[in-house]
Amino acid sequence: MGGLLRKTEKHGETEMAEACGKEALISLTGIDKIYPGAVALSGVDFDLARGEIHALIGENGAGKSSLIKILSGDTMPSAGQIRVGGSLAKFTSPQDARDAGIVTVFQELTIIPSLTVAENVVLGKLPMAGPLKSVYSRKTARQIALRIFDRMGIDLDPDARAETLSTGEMQLVEIARGLTLDPPVLILDEPTASLSDVEAAQLLGIMKQLRDAGHSMIFVSHRLDEVLEVSDRITCLRNGERIDVRDRRDVRDTNELVSMMVGGVLEKLFPQVNTNIGGVHFRAEGLTRAGVFEDVSFEVRSGEILGFSGLVGAGRTEVMRTIIGADPLDSGTIVKNGVHFRARNPRHAIEAGISYLSEDRKGSGVVLSMSGYENVVMSAMPRIFPSGFVNWRKVRSVAEEIATRMRFRGQLSNDTSTYSGGNQQKIAIGKLILSGADLLILDEPTRGVDVGAKAEIYQLIHEAAEDGAAIVVVSSELPELLNVCHRIVTMSAGRIIREFTRDAFDEQDILQAAFAGHATGHGTPA
Repeated sequence: MGGLLRKTEKHGETEMAEACGKEALISLTGIDKIYPGAVALSGVDFDLARGEIHALIGENGAGKSSLIKILSGDTMPSAGQIRVGGSLAKFTSPQDARDAGIVTVFQELTIIPSLTVAENVVLGKLPMAGPLKSVYSRKTARQIALRIFDRMGIDLDPDARAETLSTGEMQLVEIARGLTLDPPVLILDEPTASLSDVEAAQLLGIMKQLRDAGHSMIFVSHRLDEVLEVSDRITCLRNGERIDVRDRRDVRDTNELVSMMVGGVLEKLFPQVNTNIGGVHFRAEGLTRAGVFEDVSFEVRSGEILGFSGLVGAGRTEVMRTIIGADPLDSGTIVKNGVHFRARNPRHAIEAGISYLSEDRKGSGVVLSMSGYENVVMSAMPRIFPSGFVNWRKVRSVAEEIATRMRFRGQLSNDTSTYSGGNQQKIAIGKLILSGADLLILDEPTRGVDVGAKAEIYQLIHEAAEDGAAIVVVSSELPELLNVCHRIVTMSAGRIIREFTRDAFDEQDILQAAFAGHATGHGTPA
């Protein structure tokens, strides 16, 4: 762990915090971060011990992202001190942090689509060969990727182009890239947000192995059950301030964590399921895209919420993208409101009353260069202003109303690129709700969203269902599907394996169905 002392200025007296009975590896004292018009962090203290997993929790806008950006060298604090191994440290760039042995895997993807999976894995440390180590070695890159994948317990083709991967698979590649550097300190920002429960469990197992091997980790997650499973200590932020630090052994359950985060008791996470179900609103029959999915058939009724479960790469997202015309469909029939329909492109789908929430909010969910006001009303403009004349006072009023319902924290007048990932997700969902569509397809709707905002999102989903919309929810969080949906269909290896009605929901059966395509030896359809 010698790298932890590079690029630091030796302090006169080494500070060692007592944490989990181990010496402090990193300590932050009195950290402030002030942006124009907003205080992101105020007097925050935080430390990380050697060989521990320290979880960082809080609602969206609580300051978690700002703290992580400071530790990763992405931004500098307005005030306060950072010590690494007892020595004062100053990170002016991400490279400074990496040189000090701190590697961050951010929630937002940095995959380069045109490169292979292996090339993306080794981007942080290219393997060179030849007498002068001046030639990039594809063979070595491939070997490194396979070794890391084996360590993670995942099966990805190192020679595939990254653009062919699902968002969940890209997240795994991001994590693999961080592991290639074998860092003493690994910061994981929502690493399981786009993974299924099974894949998330595999990653948590990897984290435990790394901890046992002496690595230290800062774990940011809104999945509070995961926080309780792997963390040694838990720090909670609220409104930019540190509220509490708890030893894991002193926390009873996730309800206690929720109380810490929201400053009270969250009365109800999941609302009452809508019982007013109408006739079949949308039907897909025999949808096929060669090499991706095959013979996918399902229907969803007005007022109904249909869930799609499965492992990363099962084909769920790919099916939804063909329905909205984002990807080509080789064969199959789509019927909406009794009329045969085939979307030429996403705009055509929106005009037909189909709105889609992408799992990749940064790439497809919001326009980062536009304000929150503009993003929220974007899809609803033809409905709100049918004459074509825009009343910006009404734009602000409508956007502020939906932002309040979404418990949005931030300035709607600012560019969306300045928002936290969770606040970007709220904007994307608010835009969808305002569109007035009668078929909503929500792909990972609560990815990277805090528990309080989840309750708001679930309420909005059920309000839309009660208003008669047909809703499809693709989610890697099985408890979410079990509590929100009327029916669940499970995909595996590009095929629908089984359908479950609400009175027959069984977590174990659904998981078995998710593995069925792999257990029988069938891969992705050729």
